[in-house]
Amino acid sequence: MTTTSSRTGRTGSATALLAVLMPAMLATVIASDMVNLMLPSIGVEFGASEAELAWVVTGFLLMFSVGIPFYGRISDQVSLRRLFCFALVTYAAGSLISALAPGLLVLVLGRIVMGVGAAGLPVLSIIAVTRLMPEDKRGMGIGVVSAATGIGTAAGPALGGGIGQLLGWPALFWMMLVVALALVPAAWRVLPGERPAGAGRFDLPGGILLGLGAGLILFGITQAQVAGVAAPSSWVSLAVAVVAFVLFGWRTVRLPDPFVPPALFAGPIYRAAVVVAFLAMVVNLGGMVFVPLLVVDVNGLEPGAGALVMVPAGVAVAVLSPLIGRLADRIATRRLVLAGLVAVGLFSLFLSTFAGGSSAIPAGLGILGLSVGFFFVLTPIISAAASALPPDQAGVGLGILQGAQFLGAGTGPALLGVLVSARQQTGTDAFNPLHTGQDGAAYSDVFLAMAVIVALAVVAASRMRPAATSSQPDSRSVRGGSR
Repeated sequence: MTTTSSRTGRTGSATALLAVLMPAMLATVIASDMVNLMLPSIGVEFGASEAELAWVVTGFLLMFSVGIPFYGRISDQVSLRRLFCFALVTYAAGSLISALAPGLLVLVLGRIVMGVGAAGLPVLSIIAVTRLMPEDKRGMGIGVVSAATGIGTAAGPALGGGIGQLLGWPALFWMMLVVALALVPAAWRVLPGERPAGAGRFDLPGGILLGLGAGLILFGITQAQVAGVAAPSSWVSLAVAVVAFVLFGWRTVRLPDPFVPPALFAGPIYRAAVVVAFLAMVVNLGGMVFVPLLVVDVNGLEPGAGALVMVPAGVAVAVLSPLIGRLADRIATRRLVLAGLVAVGLFSLFLSTFAGGSSAIPAGLGILGLSVGFFFVLTPIISAAASALPPDQAGVGLGILQGAQFLGAGTGPALLGVLVSARQQTGTDAFNPLHTGQDGAAYSDVFLAMAVIVALAVVAASRMRPAATSSQPDSRSVRGGSR
């Protein structure tokens, strides 16, 4: 049995490690989507408007996007055991506050606290795999952990809607509380307690500027979808985000030990991985959000039945992700990523062309192919980026990579939602001349836009070649580059 003792000084199996990390990742993804179908019930109970209810989701996502880079950076200075358990306890505290919330304000506060804890679980899970598992098993480990993302994304809305309708929305948070508390002793046992070697100075102001910029971009785009681009809440947020990023860049080039070392982006593999992760996540979440909306709005399914269209995609990802991870350990990253992007692009075009008809089957097939193709992209780029990073910068590097991924998850649906709203108002035919349905032109255009975004990701992925440092490349370069 593969052990992690060589990396951590502790005795533990890779199976035990993944048995902790996978449910933690699953809880994170489910938590982001589980309340969506229950928002109308929450609104009736608390007498809240749609704009006020949006903060139940937005508060969580803002803390989530801001917190990921912080956890990655701090993991280079604090033991994984302490940091992971802190994230779980914070997540549990937020779940308890949410479950007991007497009003909307307390519920939003609980969701914010949940977001602070949940932000650490994905990035720390990937860091744990890259630090504790042998390099030839790393892709498999990342694939297993990433499988939870596909399962949670597909099952989250259906699970939340089913349990919420049966037992009431507080039951969702009681469930998450039990899961988080159950994982704390297991995480304490399998994760290393040693402080990483070579921990340097922590640039807190730089981290605040980076988190502020990411959070305001997400908030500004979300407000553009809700209130329009001309709304002060949208354009002011985006303007302040630009200022925050400019100040962050200025601080980064001036400090000897900034929050994000510029040397991280010296390697072509890591640079391309960050860009591809962001663009691929925009497309993946676009499909996850707009396929269920399509089958409800165009195919006439009930919301519960619409969520079931996503189930085959979640099952396929759960089954195939470990296999994809093993392939990432054996096949050149660039080839695998490009193959996955081609599949994502083709199935985006398939959705644009066929998903607007009377049957929901094309929509289910399209999201199935898109989801599987996405994991042919995600698992290899995370594994390749981890191999390309110096050990003392792995935490911050993977934090930035995960931050880009989840920023794409937040901004993608919001940007594409603006496109849907604009196209529904114009009422013109779809731009795709092969679009076969009588309805759903706006959704066809969204899926076509997703295919264009995939084309940009292909350009970035084609640059995932290792830097030539010698005539005999090392094993990391060969595995992360083009063979």
